[in-house]
Amino acid sequence: MFLGPAYLPHYIINAPPSASDNNGCSAIPFIVVSHCIVLVRLVEQLPTFSNCGIWSVPATMSLNICSRRASSRLLPLAGSSRTRLSHANHPAGLLPILCRGVSSAHSDGHPKILSENLKEADPAVYKIIQQEKSRQKHFINLIPSENFTSQAVLDALGSVMQNKYSEGYPGARYYGGNQFIDQAERLCQQRALKAFGLKEEEWGVNVQPLSGSPANLYAYSALLNTHDRIMGLDLPHGGHLSHGYQTPTKKISAVSKYFETLPYRLDESTGLIDYDKLADLAQLYRPKLIIAGTSAYSRLIDYPRMRKIADSVGAYLLCDMAHISGLVAAGVIPSPFAHSDVVTTTTHKSLRGPRGAMIFFRKGVRHTDAKGNPVMYDLENPINASVFPGHQGGPHNHTISALAVALQQATTPEFKTYQETVLENAKALADRLGKPTNSGGLGYNIVSGGTDNHLVLVDLKNRGVDGARVERVLELCGVASNKNTVPGDKSAMKPGGLRIGTPAMTSRGFGPEDFVRVADIVDRAVTITQKLDKTAKADAEAKKKKNPGSVKAFLEYLGEGQAIPEITTLRQEVEDWVGTFSLPWADEES
Repeated sequence: MFLGPAYLPHYIINAPPSASDNNGCSAIPFIVVSHCIVLVRLVEQLPTFSNCGIWSVPATMSLNICSRRASSRLLPLAGSSRTRLSHANHPAGLLPILCRGVSSAHSDGHPKILSENLKEADPAVYKIIQQEKSRQKHFINLIPSENFTSQAVLDALGSVMQNKYSEGYPGARYYGGNQFIDQAERLCQQRALKAFGLKEEEWGVNVQPLSGSPANLYAYSALLNTHDRIMGLDLPHGGHLSHGYQTPTKKISAVSKYFETLPYRLDESTGLIDYDKLADLAQLYRPKLIIAGTSAYSRLIDYPRMRKIADSVGAYLLCDMAHISGLVAAGVIPSPFAHSDVVTTTTHKSLRGPRGAMIFFRKGVRHTDAKGNPVMYDLENPINASVFPGHQGGPHNHTISALAVALQQATTPEFKTYQETVLENAKALADRLGKPTNSGGLGYNIVSGGTDNHLVLVDLKNRGVDGARVERVLELCGVASNKNTVPGDKSAMKPGGLRIGTPAMTSRGFGPEDFVRVADIVDRAVTITQKLDKTAKADAEAKKKKNPGSVKAFLEYLGEGQAIPEITTLRQEVEDWVGTFSLPWADEES
């Protein structure tokens, strides 16, 4: 029997004398091949295998073997650690190789439940995941805050790093056994600074926050006292909930309960941030923190102007770059770091990493006092203490490890090219949707008139439909989008716009010409929505339903869209087209 040309590690089982039986199983040569242990017995050593068994376990683990299942130790054979095995160099011959797989149980007592893969252990969950994978492949994903992360990031997310508790920070943990956890977190911090071109003596970073909204709260809690004042962009004008959104009758975000919040807004005539009005409001309101960050704003922020306004009232400037951090890392849009005291970001949007967050904070001299003495930043300890133990316990080490991978990828030329394409694609999408029909466009109202980043905000009010209806029709047609408030909306509960972006489908391989086709698909969906809105209202009136013109009545009429030919036709076109673009993962099964 020829075992192949590979040189394989050669070991011997050394069992206690009391564990030996009549077959001499205390000294059996065997070989570790890939993931199974192969037992090799020379004829003259063992007359029979009748009572011997073999189990698939790592070579570093204890092995129970033979009829008494004795605990054994693995020791290298004397001499060369690698031996070529064949009939030629073992003239006595080799008895049949025995190898039992891991489908039942391990010899060290591990139950089957720990060794099965997901498909074997839980077919129901496995099926759902495969269905979601298929949906992702056959959907056009236009949600600006979503992306397709890399196989390497997924590998790290599913690694043994998730098994470890590590409350605290590198070198100061509340659990033992964190040598490699510390290495991973320190590496992640180093790569975070490198990805954004920061010097360690000027900036620090906390990579433990679990998500973006909590990260913002942690930063506020470190910088402010309860009921201190914050100013952030109003949600209907493109801001984020975590910046302290509230209505005249209700505090929607918990941030607005803990702190006093006042929004600044866009100039509705231009769709741009009204910096003059912000400066005036800041002088009256005297905030301790101003937030430069957005969730649905397609233009660049004037960071130098924001810095000047913050300095005029002695406020901290916090930049929330959650949406644009990938673009910033690639250097394709201006960086906020030169003008900010604190920068927060999620890590799974344009940065294309795992679902997590980071808080960057300034070090060194903040300013000089009236006597010329330096006033130092004191942000590192308060921010770290706010994260742990202030708000979190053990960090998610698998996420931190995966983030380290993503940050390394963010420094590559390929990543820069990707982000450049994201911008090109967004411009192509905005131009096709927003240009007049006599100039090659579709004549939609694009908030601010275009885009400088990864997203496009479409105001649908002049089309007679709202974002909620169009979002659902697009979904039934195989397009994932995001209803969103636009300037002039009376309520965030009934958004009049659609927020769409290019990062996810750029990761799938879409180029500018593909996004021109995407714009046409969106336009067809809007036309279908306009028609169905009238039909749905008439149907609800005929059935004497309450509020026949409501979104609820519209959605009930739509159902799953299977009875509406326009939807099923467009859905099939989308599936056939986007399915030709592969997913980036090596284990694709959809």
